[in-house]
Amino acid sequence: MRYAVALLAFVTLQRLGDLVWAAQNAARLLASGGVEFGRKQYPALVVLIVGWLAGLWFWGYDRPVHATFVIIYALLQCCRLWVLMSLGRRFTTRIIVLPGASLVASGPYRVLKHPAYFIGSAEMAVVPLALGMPIWAALFFVLNVIGLAIRIRTENRALDWATGIQAHREGKKAATVPTIAG
Repeated sequence: MRYAVALLAFVTLQRLGDLVWAAQNAARLLASGGVEFGRKQYPALVVLIVGWLAGLWFWGYDRPVHATFVIIYALLQCCRLWVLMSLGRRFTTRIIVLPGASLVASGPYRVLKHPAYFIGSAEMAVVPLALGMPIWAALFFVLNVIGLAIRIRTENRALDWATGIQAHREGKKAATVPTIAG
């Protein structure tokens, strides 16, 4: 039981830490002229993560922990840290782009366009599996993938818009401001 609580406490504190750091970065980006996309989608993301965590706490706090999945989770945390270090002060839980700024192209972003989403999806499956909760893992993996289909489309639109402004400044093509819908 202690191991399950320790794992869940770590995951919960990590998510809360993400929110604090992301809020600081979001405020700084918006103050610097950043533009937010998908604002109406954000509450659904919060509900998804809170629901995932609440269910893990409710049904998983007293379960035995499977070491193999904890090791996989630890490896995912190394990848997650790499993503966070690569994004630096651009990390937010919202979709905020700086008009005209170049895309992050270092770290895992050299290989994948959205590595944070890949890692987050894996975490949503691995943590419940570490607690012997395969149905919870499958349910939230599927819900997350559905949400990410919408979020990634919105983020790609935002990134295309932001880099289009940069291209326009470099004389490559015109950029227009899209309708920024939620």
